[in-house]
Amino acid sequence: MLTYFYCVTKYDPSDRDEHGSYTGPADTVSDHGEVEAAYLQAVAAFAEDTGIDHLAVREPQGPSLAHFGVEPPVDGFGLDGLFPTGLTGFHDGAEVPLEIGLELVRAMLRDNGAWCRLEVEDTFAAHVGWDQYLYISSSRPCVDALARTRDLGLFVERMDASPYSFEEDEEGIQRPGDDDFWTCLRRAVVDGVAGILEETYLEGATRWHHLTVDTISTVRAELAPRARLEVWPPLTPDIEAVLAALPAEGLIEAVWQDDAGRILSAIATEDDFLELTARISSASAAALLSISADERVPLFTAVMPDEDGVLRARWRTEPTPNDRHWALHHHQG
Repeated sequence: MLTYFYCVTKYDPSDRDEHGSYTGPADTVSDHGEVEAAYLQAVAAFAEDTGIDHLAVREPQGPSLAHFGVEPPVDGFGLDGLFPTGLTGFHDGAEVPLEIGLELVRAMLRDNGAWCRLEVEDTFAAHVGWDQYLYISSSRPCVDALARTRDLGLFVERMDASPYSFEEDEEGIQRPGDDDFWTCLRRAVVDGVAGILEETYLEGATRWHHLTVDTISTVRAELAPRARLEVWPPLTPDIEAVLAALPAEGLIEAVWQDDAGRILSAIATEDDFLELTARISSASAAALLSISADERVPLFTAVMPDEDGVLRARWRTEPTPNDRHWALHHHQG
């Protein structure tokens, strides 16, 4: 179990005021140089002291991909070249060697857009917080790593726990994206109730899939590991009605199908409605979705389990009435 928790920073504790706020000269961004290198060497030292050389990516996040263009607004999120399969390799549960883990730490220190927890279950954890605060936890005291980190010019403070440790929400039952889920989805598509699938593969990044009886199997096979899924009704071909429903002001998400059959989306305000209208006007079908959590209710949801059928992803979906009905029967069963 993780017993030892440390905060590693470039900030001298003697430069803190009576409220604990840092008042010294060190900048809150990475120098891309010796100090950043010291951070990475510190992580490596704690990993070596703990006896680990691989890490698991947990709860990965990226900046929102909701935009009008096809390409992401920030190329690579700092992940270019780190994964053989590209961005799709950055997913919950991905195992990476320590060298790649250190590059992920570098990307987080530089605020390139990608963020995750790096862990070995019950053995080691490293998280980058705001303002270059690095939190390292270990099952061992890591005496040599502590000395090495201080020799690098960084400061180490013992903590009771990491503020970035994941806290499990044990309330309710998470519906898995297993065979039963896909059977239910196929039935909904056949009945004309379901038509598109929203796949959240990183926190803050989604892909949309057009669902037909012929495409369901292909969509399932192409999903990212441990993806979060939300099922929505079919898009409507009544484009005029969709455009007429645009609000006078505020945020709205538009989802539409282009001439190539791709499902695209954009979150827009009234300032973007002119461009959004141009996009939707040439679409074959579209829909508007509320950004408000109270009003944004899909048909049903799920989280993809691992290949052995075990649901190891720690993130959860907001249960819909259909999900609660499933949970009731699942519990009774």
